[in-house]
Amino acid sequence: MDWSSSLQGLAGGVLIGLSATWLMATLGRIAGISGIIGGLITARPKGDSAWRLTFLLGLISGPLVVMLLGGGLGNVAGGAVDVTDRVIGEPPGGVALMLLAGLLVGLGTGLGSGCTSGHGVCGLARLSVRSMVATVTFLVAAIFTVFVVRHVIGGGA
Repeated sequence: MDWSSSLQGLAGGVLIGLSATWLMATLGRIAGISGIIGGLITARPKGDSAWRLTFLLGLISGPLVVMLLGGGLGNVAGGAVDVTDRVIGEPPGGVALMLLAGLLVGLGTGLGSGCTSGHGVCGLARLSVRSMVATVTFLVAAIFTVFVVRHVIGGGA
């Protein structure tokens, strides 16, 4: 077991939990990314953009700081010295398929009234029944997709 990766994942999870708690405690807002971005795009009360932009800048700047400090791209394509060490490689279907998948995820967050971060991290913590149903749905859809891709279509790792 790679303890370094496990500890990094644990630290990241703790930071996500703390940021979600801090946002709820200080502003009464839920740290769901689709809702934060959606609030920037749609009509909102005056003065509601600053915290949304700050949150998103923090989300983007964290990985950039790690890269600037020499952390590279981690296990993403190009980040590992040996190709066999990569956990996440280049998108097998190409950039176009990746963009299509991103659009479908965006559509899903609209239909599901939120994304995995909002429902899974914040909604479950608030014991929201809607979030519990959404999170179970996310997991079942992911398990089904992996099964179909790996065992029916024959792709994937």
